[in-house]
Amino acid sequence: MNNIVTEQLTAAGAAIEHDSFAIIDREVAHHDYTAEQWPLVRRMIHATADFEFNGLTRFHPDAMHAGMEAVLRGHTTFVADVEMICVGLSKPRLAHFGITTQQFISDDDVIAQAKTEGTTRAVQAMRKAHRLGFLNGAIVGIGNAPTALIEVVRLINEEGVRPALVIGMPVGFVSAAESKDLLAAQNTVPWVITAGRKGGSTLVVAALHAVLSLAEARQYEEKSN
Repeated sequence: MNNIVTEQLTAAGAAIEHDSFAIIDREVAHHDYTAEQWPLVRRMIHATADFEFNGLTRFHPDAMHAGMEAVLRGHTTFVADVEMICVGLSKPRLAHFGITTQQFISDDDVIAQAKTEGTTRAVQAMRKAHRLGFLNGAIVGIGNAPTALIEVVRLINEEGVRPALVIGMPVGFVSAAESKDLLAAQNTVPWVITAGRKGGSTLVVAALHAVLSLAEARQYEEKSN
């Protein structure tokens, strides 16, 4: 148990988490997700106690494979729209795969450019991530700002940006649902979304932790063979 970095740090913590997963499995009873997709959905339900994510969570067919491959490649960058996501991620889990996090929402130049152009900080943060070369091959997680996700889709469609995976789960009432629809409408880059208004940084953290856990399980399996 202690060698599995994607587990809880203590046996007691791991037992509680596993019991929670078992309760979720029992109460859900039926779902239409694949064996690789369900652990992500289950972890999101675990993080929120909201069973509506069984159904609201939608996947590009290549999403889980692309996410795990990006993690197993090592030294992949995770780009978030807000600092809250980066803070919520497990440092030991990230370090195991050499993953680094980036977010620029509060940078002085991002704020200044947003004011100059009359856009949001989130838009300018994604543009800065692109200028610095962080988006190509990255896992991108959007949990707060629909405008960040809209900008990522624009960068994909118009400027040829190619993240490995986009986890698009912004929460809210203005453009949140529409931004996810835009992401799902393109098939160039794999994606995971929560349809509609529901979303949030907590969900992005849960989704990435699920990908990390699945990647470590595959890593362990390959070493055992």
